[in-house]
Amino acid sequence: MLRNRVNYLGLATMLAVVGLWEALVRSGVVEFQFLPAPSAFGPRIGSLVSSGDLVPAFLHTLQVTLLGWVLASTIGIVLGLLLGLSETAWRYSMASIEVMRAIPPVSLVPVALLVFGFSIRMELTIIIFVSAWPVLVNTIDGVRGVRAELVDVARMLRLSGLTRIRKIVLPAAAPAIVVGLRLALSLSLVLAVVGEMIGNPSGLGDALVKAQQALQPEEMFAYVFVIGLLGVGLNAALRYASARLLPSLAAGGGGVTSP
Repeated sequence: MLRNRVNYLGLATMLAVVGLWEALVRSGVVEFQFLPAPSAFGPRIGSLVSSGDLVPAFLHTLQVTLLGWVLASTIGIVLGLLLGLSETAWRYSMASIEVMRAIPPVSLVPVALLVFGFSIRMELTIIIFVSAWPVLVNTIDGVRGVRAELVDVARMLRLSGLTRIRKIVLPAAAPAIVVGLRLALSLSLVLAVVGEMIGNPSGLGDALVKAQQALQPEEMFAYVFVIGLLGVGLNAALRYASARLLPSLAAGGGGVTSP
């Protein structure tokens, strides 16, 4: 059953913080040269949409985020299944994986920029390299955590390798994989914006930097607000899709399909 519950307390807290911000700025209690009141964001977003500046930047960031996330998730799930099912592969590779995924994502930007230049490939390289790790690690943990009795059932029924993966392993590991996918989606958006801010002059990240350089705080915060809304929307869409495709997760547990 899909749970459509609104966190009213959390929403009220957020609105209270925004209201406090508005009151402090309007009253002059908090005074910074480039700190606008929240009420200035909405009109500025409307003007950005009407001018045609917001939509192309939004679509670029959305496209790069989703493409990078899909590629990273595919790599993470495939390799995670391989390493989770093979004890030998897991033993030989986990040390290297732990070292590589500890590399700070921002440190990869100059390397990708040097290799690929100011291009979408630079953004995708960073997103894929970093976002694949949570999917990979969660897939490995999910596969290695499959209950022994389920494996015994598969052997008793003489299921083929692919059938065992499809009927037993993937359904049992699905909760862990979905967690990895959600983490990777958030990372993909963050890295897309960082890549646009530092290396690729396109998208919401580049627009945010240009607004900051032009000393236009209302426009800058408007882009920040849009990026936040994009993150919330992507997370909500993934939660809805996972609940529709995997009803057992929405009910609070995992499930195994009948062999």
